[in-house]
Amino acid sequence: MTETAPQSAHPLAPAWLPAPADPDALAPLVWSSGVARDAAGELAVQGVPASVLAERFGTPVLVMDEDDFRARARAFREGFDAAFESLCGGADVYFAGKSMLTLSTARWAAEEGLRVDTASGGELAIALRAGVLPEHIGLHGNNKSAAELATALDAGVGRIIVDSVDELEFLAARAAERGQVAPVMLRVTPGVHAHTHDFIATAHEDQKFGLSLTPSATGRDGNEAGVAPAAVAVRTALQADSIRLLGLHCHIGSQIFEADGFGLAAERVLGFLAEVKDEHGVELPELDLGGGHGIAYTAVDEPRPAAEIADALADDVQKAVERLGLTCPRISIEPGRAISGPAGFTLYSVGVTKTVDVDAPDGGTASRRYVAVDGGMSDNPRPVLYDAEYTAALASRTSDAAPVLSRVVGKHCESGDILVRDVWLPEDVARGDLLAVPATGAYTHSMSSNYNALLRPAVVAVRDGEAREVVRRETLDDLLRREVDPQNPA
Repeated sequence: MTETAPQSAHPLAPAWLPAPADPDALAPLVWSSGVARDAAGELAVQGVPASVLAERFGTPVLVMDEDDFRARARAFREGFDAAFESLCGGADVYFAGKSMLTLSTARWAAEEGLRVDTASGGELAIALRAGVLPEHIGLHGNNKSAAELATALDAGVGRIIVDSVDELEFLAARAAERGQVAPVMLRVTPGVHAHTHDFIATAHEDQKFGLSLTPSATGRDGNEAGVAPAAVAVRTALQADSIRLLGLHCHIGSQIFEADGFGLAAERVLGFLAEVKDEHGVELPELDLGGGHGIAYTAVDEPRPAAEIADALADDVQKAVERLGLTCPRISIEPGRAISGPAGFTLYSVGVTKTVDVDAPDGGTASRRYVAVDGGMSDNPRPVLYDAEYTAALASRTSDAAPVLSRVVGKHCESGDILVRDVWLPEDVARGDLLAVPATGAYTHSMSSNYNALLRPAVVAVRDGEAREVVRRETLDDLLRREVDPQNPA
């Protein structure tokens, strides 16, 4: 028997997703500040309608609200400067480029007074090409190559974040060979378990990043039994003539809403700085507390404003330095998703739609509507990788049709190719409609692929009512360019 329960109690809908009172409404925290429905009912960004974007640039297309990106960048810079001004003369904000790094986004961040954090030689090349001052660039990575380190040293980057004693010794030798001194931050793991997916939690012990603050039991791989790997690294760095030890770095994970994890991490790392002072007689001048601040992917997410994050963290740091008798180090943070994520949405064209009958948890049968679009896991793999939740909205028009529980899927040869697992969409969504998925400004472009030989989408920036392409759409020629034709190897 077919399920006939009210839509607000659909047996397949998660508890947090009731049927909307107005399916055309846009939850403000999920969308960029420049997105609204225009007089014709179309979704528009900075006044540019979705249909115009689709006609000019094709679909799928990642649309970045440049004004919104810049405003979020400013909010972090101003909020953290104000919160830490009296404590340590302000703070430095590094845009975490891994979230969305292009020549344009790197320039936007730099023009708004941010520095740029990179995590590979490729990201470093983009930041340098964009004109970011080398001394305002950081280089991350748990396994940097000799070539990447050489590029960073030659460019004069402001900091190289080191993850292990092995890497520290390797970098010290490379810098010494070149007659250079490497500016180093040591990444430590404070043992704080962030409330997030295990794949994006990075401060617990059993993972690849950082130097533990816990004494080593085995003494393997450059560690000493009974001594914390972080303590070994500090001693090694201070003794190396080719290393200038700036301070410590920690990062507890990504997409975190709770404030307590950041404060606890700061307290533990400051405690270790006090130990360094006691043992070596030096106060390291810098402390980077990482990023990972959550954003709204759905209407139930409640991210904290940048100023609120800054005030809470400054309060925790002040209490800790006063208790420990430390001079407050220069504080830096690395927001990425919190700046780029809400500033972007992906615009798709709808193709196939179909409704399937599904066994319901109550033993009956319920229906779910599948809406297939012209992209998928190649332009946004996050739902496949760690069950990331998104929402979607009909972008090309409004509708008076009843909302039905829907699943937005891509066109790849994978049953797991799901972009939005559960969303209420108008029943009359059909082929040719435009669908927009918000909060895709982070980790979509940077994680996109050519799976099934799909072409990666263009990236379009909109500012003051003007849309322009900042990363062009891939072509078939691009796709084939690296192939070596066995019939014509030349």
